[in-house]
Amino acid sequence: MLGKKLQDAFNEQMKHEFYSAYLYMAMAGYFQSEDLPGFASWMRVQALEEMTHGEKFFNFTCETAGRTNLLPIDGPQNNFSEPIEAFEVGLQHEKFVTSSINNLMNMAGKEKNYAAQIFLQWFVTEQIEEESSFSLILKKLQRIAGDSRGLMMLDQELGQRVFVPPPAGNTIAVSA
Repeated sequence: MLGKKLQDAFNEQMKHEFYSAYLYMAMAGYFQSEDLPGFASWMRVQALEEMTHGEKFFNFTCETAGRTNLLPIDGPQNNFSEPIEAFEVGLQHEKFVTSSINNLMNMAGKEKNYAAQIFLQWFVTEQIEEESSFSLILKKLQRIAGDSRGLMMLDQELGQRVFVPPPAGNTIAVSA
């Protein structure tokens, strides 16, 4: 069972995860308008991942007899001056999410909520991957700055990404 403070924090994190999906869909729209379908596809996959992250928080809260509370989501930035800016914004956002996950882990530790800590461990590991992905693409964009051929090659590379749902085994199983 989640304590009230941790439950509220999980609901806030759920909002952050759904906001992430909203942000990455906005970026997908930007990339589509810039005729970069591979970048747009990469961001759509990223948005799907973030939706599943939000659903994980929703499910865990429900499975632990908590009460979900869907909070209002602000509109994300929709326009970017260039692809580098979009990935800079994305990396900064992922660093914010990492900090938020770390704070949840600390809260769960203080409450001695071991189930929440185990649940959150997946997110701790996931955030390493999230930051690394954005950082790597940002570095590639910086290397090819001004080279339209390099941008087209990176667009093709990013277009190869496919959505792979995360494993289902990291929440508590509930039987009817």
